[in-house]
Amino acid sequence: MTSGQTEIWHNPRCTKSRNATAHLDEAGVEYTVRRYLDDPPTVAELRAVLKRLGAEPWDITRTGEEIAKDLGMSGWGRTPTDRDKWLEALATHPKLIQRPIVLTADGGAVVARDEETLRSLD
Repeated sequence: MTSGQTEIWHNPRCTKSRNATAHLDEAGVEYTVRRYLDDPPTVAELRAVLKRLGAEPWDITRTGEEIAKDLGMSGWGRTPTDRDKWLEALATHPKLIQRPIVLTADGGAVVARDEETLRSLD
């Protein structure tokens, strides 16, 4: 991730992710695309993104995914001591990461899944 540049963690097969890139294009926002399924984030990158989001790893986890069910994530704790287990799972199985995540040039970040959040990127 390049500092000072907008970046989207993108899955081109996801409608919400495609909608986010279309919105950024229409708004004239310059950005880079990270296909996070092909280039998974490290635990350190996830920590940095979560700090920017003001979120915990379970907040950005797609718990309905089959892999989440296989891992038994619904039974995992959600306390500071459980954080590393969640981070490792997200780094190992990037499909579990909620999408799209937009890292803004001003140092912020959002999970851009709805129209209101997308408008905040203009």
